[in-house]
Amino acid sequence: MTNYTLKPVPLSKANFADYGDVVEVKHHGDIRDINYGMTKRYHDLANLDLLSDSGQPLFNIFRTSPVVFPFKVKVIERHPLSSQLFFPLTSQPFLVLVARAETLPTPDSLKLFITNGSQGVNYKKNIWHHYLISLYQGADFIVVDRGGKEKNCDEVFFDDDIVIEQV
Repeated sequence: MTNYTLKPVPLSKANFADYGDVVEVKHHGDIRDINYGMTKRYHDLANLDLLSDSGQPLFNIFRTSPVVFPFKVKVIERHPLSSQLFFPLTSQPFLVLVARAETLPTPDSLKLFITNGSQGVNYKKNIWHHYLISLYQGADFIVVDRGGKEKNCDEVFFDDDIVIEQV
């Protein structure tokens, strides 16, 4: 068994592009004035892909518990029929752990990001990702994903010790 330690890098649109969208208003290009100039609309922030095989959009709130460090990564998942969007309702950073869609994930293929507290993520269809990793306190997230009768979650479990140290 091999030991791996993951260190997060700051999440950005550029370094996350292979995995999906960074959802944030900062530097967003398509801003529209609506409601007679009283509201700014940050338009089309994510490429939602939810309708395959008669899927339907689901709008959820997930409430997470904080992880305890050092945190051992045991499982990673993907959704072969849809994207999945997470947007925090609090202003606290959280961790985003991903691997590319092309192959089964290995410890060497994992990438760890830390958000700035105002960013969300939209994972592309088939992107391997860990469930929400809240830091220091629980958090609520808006989650937009796919509903339908078809199975839309694959999991891979790791035998190696993959650890995220204190962030």
